[in-house]
Formats: sequence, structure tokens, C-alpha cells
Amino acid sequence: MGLKEDFEEHAENAKTLPESTSNEDKLILYGLYKQATVGNVNTARPGMFNMRDRAKWDAWKAVEGKSQEEAMNDYITKVKQLKEQAAGSA
Repeated sequence: MGLKEDFEEHAENAKTLPESTSNEDKLILYGLYKQATVGNVNTARPGMFNMRDRAKWDAWKAVEGKSQEEAMNDYITKVKQLKEQAAGSA
């Protein structure tokens, strides 16, 4: 299986992470997903009254400069880690 297919499979798996997954971990996944699929941030930072979108934008900005392949690998690793944590606490 190629990297892109593996990434897409883990993106589907991420949708089944438990509700207890922290917002911090969700933001890390979001930033890596956007970096892997879109590349570097290409929008202006949302205003200060739009906290949710601002946090998502900041998470994406935090991984700016990573190659799409590197972001895909990091995303896959993070999903695996979160799945293992969920299995261990169940």
C-alpha cells in the first residue's frame, strides 16, 4: 500500500476516535491533515472572535514547512498512537 492510500485509510480511522480524544490531539491531527492535503497555510488568520477556526488555523500554521509526505507520515503515526491509547484505556 502506498503512502497516500495508507494516509487515507488512517484519515477514515481517525473519524472513529473516541469522544474522549483531547482537543489538543484533534488540533494536531487537523493541522497535519491540512498540511498533507493542501500544503502550507493559504488563508488569513481568522479574527479573535472566531476562536474555533483560529485554533484550527494556528494548528495548521504550526506544521507549516513540512512536506506533504512528512505530514502524512506524522498524521499516520499520531492516529496509531491515539488508537493505541484508546484501546489501552478501554
